[in-house]
Amino acid sequence: MVKAEGVHKSFGQVEVLKGIDLEVKAGEVCCLIGPSGSGKSTFLRCINHLEKINAGRLWVDGELVGYRQQGDKLYELRDREVALKRRDIGMVFQRFNLFPHMTAVENVMEAPVQVKRARRADAHHRAMSLLERVGLADRAGHYPSQLSGGQQQRVAIARALAMDPKLMLFDEPTSALDPELVGDVLDVMRDLAESGMTMIVVTHEMGFAREVGDSLVFMDGGVVVETGHPRDVLTDPQHKRTQSFLSKVL
Repeated sequence: MVKAEGVHKSFGQVEVLKGIDLEVKAGEVCCLIGPSGSGKSTFLRCINHLEKINAGRLWVDGELVGYRQQGDKLYELRDREVALKRRDIGMVFQRFNLFPHMTAVENVMEAPVQVKRARRADAHHRAMSLLERVGLADRAGHYPSQLSGGQQQRVAIARALAMDPKLMLFDEPTSALDPELVGDVLDVMRDLAESGMTMIVVTHEMGFAREVGDSLVFMDGGVVVETGHPRDVLTDPQHKRTQSFLSKVL
């Protein structure tokens, strides 16, 4: 579903990604861990072309991200073409980014109506079904300001799912939540994983990674330091840098 080859990304003189190679199969849950500034979130944003890579190749479901290839040359896609492909990738951020003037159900309906031109009645029915899936059907008429952080994040997940994505990207989805609210969001993500959704999750929740992840990738300094099955990496890390990091967070 996702393949990265030699992905580089710089911001000015600062090289954030220094040659990322990674593969995630369809239906897998890949968890990215590592210290702040290691490039995890930047890599996630490159996957759906919120950031343009400077070198390398990225594919999602067999198609190049942000470019088309003719012969040996790459040509950047127009913004409209990028937006069309981005519809297949759901992304959930640290901050919930809900529209404050819309209710929960209106937030979930908005993209299908505006982007896919879905009928409002159909979009409403689908949105209610998704809110029920994340345990918030009884909050459908509430505005974001009337919801807890955990509830807002679950609405954000429902909103991403409303576009029927092939791939879900999660950028530290629980880091802005009070500890007691984290469990509800992780339960929704666990349910998604069990349903077969392909997911790449930047997280500090090592218990979630161990229980739900199919692969665990430790990044530091813009490179992949170690990768393997979560239980193997967490219990018997092979690289000294991985050992040092895990000794501080486990």
